[in-house]
Amino acid sequence: MDDFQSLAGRLLVAMPGISDPRFEHAVILICAHRPDHAMGLRLDRPAPGVDLKKVLAKLETAAPDAAAGRAVLVGGPVERERGFVLHTDDWLIDDASVPFGDGLAMTGTREALLAMIDPLAGPRRSVLLLGYAGWDGGQLEDELGENVWLTADADPELIFDPDYDGKWGRALAGLGVDPAQLSGQSGRA
Repeated sequence: MDDFQSLAGRLLVAMPGISDPRFEHAVILICAHRPDHAMGLRLDRPAPGVDLKKVLAKLETAAPDAAAGRAVLVGGPVERERGFVLHTDDWLIDDASVPFGDGLAMTGTREALLAMIDPLAGPRRSVLLLGYAGWDGGQLEDELGENVWLTADADPELIFDPDYDGKWGRALAGLGVDPAQLSGQSGRA
């Protein structure tokens, strides 16, 4: 595919009326995108009843009190028991961290979890997500062609902001779109 353009490091913003209720009002950061697949993490849906301290306790790891109340997000419907730390690229593990976009990285190791709670040696900003959103080859491109998603620049302030309920509206506003003016109907001109 000579005309393939990767969306890695960009946001997908769900259009109203998306047919899959799991992605209603979703804001997804695309972490990997190649002609044969795409992978992203949803940024706006806290996992109910789970915080970082509970995850660390389940892994029998001591956690500071600051980890209590720190949200863990549902990254998507695929492999929801698998954790991914989305973080700034000022902290990386060789052969484990995947840098992408402008200053972002993703790491799926226990070391990344421990780094999240280390204010001196860990990444400047980070969030733990369980699961991911995935697309087979051409599937994401088809959805974009059907106006299921809008694409936007990845803004670290939006990505790491704990105002999860407001992310969808803020992502749209960043595109100059008023959510009240969007129709739930999709179509082609």
